[in-house]
Amino acid sequence: MTIPSCCFWMMKTNMKEMMKLLTVRMCTLPPEPPEPVIPSKKPFKVDVIGGKRYSWCSCGHSRKQPFCDGAHRSQAPGLSPLRFVPERDATLWLCGCKRTRTPPHCDGSHKLDLVVSAALHRPAEDA
Repeated sequence: MTIPSCCFWMMKTNMKEMMKLLTVRMCTLPPEPPEPVIPSKKPFKVDVIGGKRYSWCSCGHSRKQPFCDGAHRSQAPGLSPLRFVPERDATLWLCGCKRTRTPPHCDGSHKLDLVVSAALHRPAEDA
């Protein structure tokens, strides 16, 4: 059984279109989100109220650490705060170095050489 030449043309055309789509898609991928800065090398001890919504700063630029003040919009586009609602009143240790693997909770990542040797971020006065 032979395949008609029109089928080859269709497969060839579709392949070109597929390659074009793949190329466009690969070239228009969003950039990687920026790396968060380190505002503190210690966790923040915070008393939270059960049922209240909190926004933990994940970029490190907020002046209201450990909570978000919206600084990510201009200082770290691509990073967003982590919103959470505690089930009950509690005292939590929230990450200050922004390197935790269990956000928003501190997991001891501030003890890693990567964090210990890093410079602390200080917000600019006019930011």
